[in-house]
Amino acid sequence: MIPTLALNDGNRIPAIGLGTWPMNEEAPTAVRAALEAGYRLIDTAARYENEEAVGRGIAESGVPREQVFVTTKLRGQDQGYESTLRAFETSRRKLGLDYVDLYLIHWPLPRVDRYVDSWRAMVKLREEGVVRSIGVSNFTAAHLDRVVAETDVVPAVNQIELHPYFTQPELRAANAERTVLTQSWSPLARSSRLLTEPAVEQVAGRHGVEASQVVLRWHVQLGAVPIPKSASPHRQRVNLDVFGFELSESEMKQISALERGRQGGDPDTHEEF
Repeated sequence: MIPTLALNDGNRIPAIGLGTWPMNEEAPTAVRAALEAGYRLIDTAARYENEEAVGRGIAESGVPREQVFVTTKLRGQDQGYESTLRAFETSRRKLGLDYVDLYLIHWPLPRVDRYVDSWRAMVKLREEGVVRSIGVSNFTAAHLDRVVAETDVVPAVNQIELHPYFTQPELRAANAERTVLTQSWSPLARSSRLLTEPAVEQVAGRHGVEASQVVLRWHVQLGAVPIPKSASPHRQRVNLDVFGFELSESEMKQISALERGRQGGDPDTHEEF
């Protein structure tokens, strides 16, 4: 059984999940294999253009719907109050689900300045019961504070770029101070170099585990929820098997010392629609 973590709205989220970007044709098979391996959190987004394929994998897995935690995200071009409501219905139809467990604003797009309107629409969707939890992705502390100030609703989750090359201590602390759970996208970093770093390999050797397991365990012990992507059933099983060992405080520091900086977009300026 995968442990779960409490969200600020009373719901619970699995402590690790499967990311599905940029899966397309392989998504149904990969999602089905992941659920068969024991994953219970599946993460997708409208912008990935694979919601239909992901939904097919969930349906074909035979795992009862109430046991699967499904996340999708609002794409930039659909920000705004009415357009968010319409976009959600499109996502829900493509996924083939009655409800979504977690709906996120994918990027804040501050220049467009519609994320508060989008958030209000998401609050409505939660009130209607078609979304269980609502959250954001790639938000800074200032973006979080603005949605809370204007709606009195605190996001349950902030999904951010997080890995040993970009450890985000300030933003993780800001999330925690606001009772917002941190989720990690690109948890193994975009560079395969991370898994051959001497520091990671040393810790892996000490515990008799693989390098990817060390990095994912690092996330778990930070209190973040990693969503590694893999279409390989073997890699999926390896990535999931991170609850049988524990990193020491010095090992956690050794991994965090790999800090290099951001690999993805800056939330204050990055735009994708």
